[in-house]
Amino acid sequence: MHLAFEKDIVEIQDQIEKLLDLADRRGIDVSDEVTVLRGKLDELREQTYATLGPMEQVQVARHPRRPYTLDYVQRVFSDWIELHGDRTFRDDEAIVGGWGRLGKRSVMIVGQQKGRDMKENLHRNFGMPHPEGYRKALRLMRQAEKFRRPVVTFIDTPGAYPGLGSEERGIGEAIAFNLREMSRLKVPVVSIVIGEGMSGGALGIGLTDRILMLEHAIYSVISPEGCAAILWRSAEHKEKAANALRLTAADLHASGICDEIVPEPHGGAHSDWDEAASRLAEALGRTLDELGKLSVKKLLAQRWAKYEAIGAWRVD
Repeated sequence: MHLAFEKDIVEIQDQIEKLLDLADRRGIDVSDEVTVLRGKLDELREQTYATLGPMEQVQVARHPRRPYTLDYVQRVFSDWIELHGDRTFRDDEAIVGGWGRLGKRSVMIVGQQKGRDMKENLHRNFGMPHPEGYRKALRLMRQAEKFRRPVVTFIDTPGAYPGLGSEERGIGEAIAFNLREMSRLKVPVVSIVIGEGMSGGALGIGLTDRILMLEHAIYSVISPEGCAAILWRSAEHKEKAANALRLTAADLHASGICDEIVPEPHGGAHSDWDEAASRLAEALGRTLDELGKLSVKKLLAQRWAKYEAIGAWRVD
């Protein structure tokens, strides 16, 4: 799948593939031509992705070939052991969690997981957690606290599941309870927005000491389509809504919500999973090193101060 603004990029990629196919069939040397085209391709990717508008950033964040939580777990961590269930109702496959090692450091990993095809998306509920998903996440965070190990969360969801069963089992209460308990965890907690972080569904595992965002990830109280439907009664105004929501990593870093932007490879994380994972691992390791030097008292004080400082107040 290619996005509309990638048209010129795709054309050069097709030219390279045709030249390589011609070289393979006729045994001719096209290395010089391919080198020139690859240089143009890298330059065009860099220029294109450096000038994306907010709605185009949304499209990149939702790209179906973008790496998901388990793709990063496979590339960033070793000795992965997945844990299941909330010990109350069932296991929610929209949230995955377990132990892993980042270098020599043992960490608890919790993340929202989407599917690649319809069958897997139905299994993962399109990355939209039920209440038991958030309760599972909190159970694992408390386990990390028990063993004095840091927690890393991966945020990538269109929102918590809004269905009847989810409401009956207390989705709002589950998210609110997570917010309260995460604010009290006595271990370092880092969240990384790797795709789309939408609404309370994202925030339910996102109240952390540090918020990292991949360069083309988004984080917002509502999707552009949802915002447009409410304000203008039509999703056709989604581009206007995306501009107003200020949901890009650059916007959120400027407003002090995002603590660090992790650069993506030219062409987005979906163009090179390994490079994207390598950059994420470096930023995550450095952040955990910084937080690991703080006492519990200072860690909690800084966490509270971070969220108390978010937003602007005006008294008329």
